[in-house]
Amino acid sequence: MKKDDIFNVAIEDITSEGAGIGKVDGFPLFIKDAVIGDTVEAKVMKAKKNYAYARLMKVLKPSEDRVDPPCPVARQCGGCQIQAMSYEAELRFKEKKILNNLKRIGGFEGISLEPIIGMKYPYRYRNKAQFPIGRNKEGRIVAGFYAGRTHSIIENRDCLLGVEENAEILDAVISWMEECQVEPYNETDGTGLVRHCLIRKGFRTGELMVCLIVNGRKIPDSDVLVEKLMCIKGMTSINLNVNRERTNVILGKETLLLWGKPFIEDWIGEVRYQISPRSFFQVNPVQTEKLYQKALEYAGLTGEETVWDLYCGIGTISLFLARKAKQVYGVEIVPEAIEDARRNAENNGIANASFYVGKAEEVVPQMFEREGIHADVVVLDPPRKGCDETLLQTIVKMQADRIVYVSCDSATLARDLRYLCDRGYEWKKGVGVDQFGKTVHVETCVLLSKLNSTQHIEVS
Repeated sequence: MKKDDIFNVAIEDITSEGAGIGKVDGFPLFIKDAVIGDTVEAKVMKAKKNYAYARLMKVLKPSEDRVDPPCPVARQCGGCQIQAMSYEAELRFKEKKILNNLKRIGGFEGISLEPIIGMKYPYRYRNKAQFPIGRNKEGRIVAGFYAGRTHSIIENRDCLLGVEENAEILDAVISWMEECQVEPYNETDGTGLVRHCLIRKGFRTGELMVCLIVNGRKIPDSDVLVEKLMCIKGMTSINLNVNRERTNVILGKETLLLWGKPFIEDWIGEVRYQISPRSFFQVNPVQTEKLYQKALEYAGLTGEETVWDLYCGIGTISLFLARKAKQVYGVEIVPEAIEDARRNAENNGIANASFYVGKAEEVVPQMFEREGIHADVVVLDPPRKGCDETLLQTIVKMQADRIVYVSCDSATLARDLRYLCDRGYEWKKGVGVDQFGKTVHVETCVLLSKLNSTQHIEVS
């Protein structure tokens, strides 16, 4: 098999990243945009010793699970990997992905998940979007998303996963850039000014935030930009974020307010949150409430428990749990997020939540070993890379009765659960929650409890 070979292939399986898997004389081909059950014509793009990557050229016989993607640039854009898959099949894929990782990486056998919690409508759910700004081959200023594994911008001002206001905001920003001759950032030579446009929306409040990420500390004709943006219904906060680094990291460390408030507000359940440009806040507020309700259920709070919420962000889970706990301690490495968390606690009249700045793997051992603060329940909601082993060691020492682990990556979740279950904890239950429709990503919520001497969990 070599590059540019063309084959007809039946798609038999799918990778965790959403690529269809077909075989030619037993030799596997990985084909992006193919769906299980399709028969496709595919062209080999890269051949390895034991497998090859191929491009979908034509669907010869569509799967029962294939649908027409509503987005015209779904195949070019790197955002949605499985828009051609029906939502019912997508939920099955995500549930299987979680279970496969728990078995393959964690070595768990004989466990099951509660039915995955899906969305009513898997579009228009994102309350946040970050659009790179650049010039296309014709020299026109464009906004959109990067094509998969590249920094080539696919023009799209109205992503169907985002809110409808995104297009109106980007129209205003690009109009200002063209009118006032403001250059987009050029990654090749580090020149130009406007790098990205970050947009947030409060779903229940309707408040909008715009944050331009710029290669400088000021912009020309800022009054013209503000005038264009403030006419948009719901506009509440207009900011500049300074990022002069030659880096792929989007946000810089300094944010300057141009107009309005330095934050917007939104609700999850009965808790109101202030959200600043650099805050971590779940991107799907409707599904987040379902996820947090499940975390609260798993925590089993009676009002007498001390809870540690690690990687707490702006206190989203902390404040959700504080209504049912005796005391909640939140830990987060981003200082601005902790400021938001403390403000959110005050704004909601929550006095039994305290927040600490620092790495969870450093703060928790100090608080536990030096000050003797224990935990009845530990809640973990780490980034995609999962938990540091030092933190897991301390959690084992704390001997919390229950651990509620919320994860956006079931592979690192499985690894961390294996560590904990080898050291005195057992699987009780878990569930997938679809926060990211039309992508391969899925949240998982798991409950572990301290292992009694008469109980065990089977591992391979």
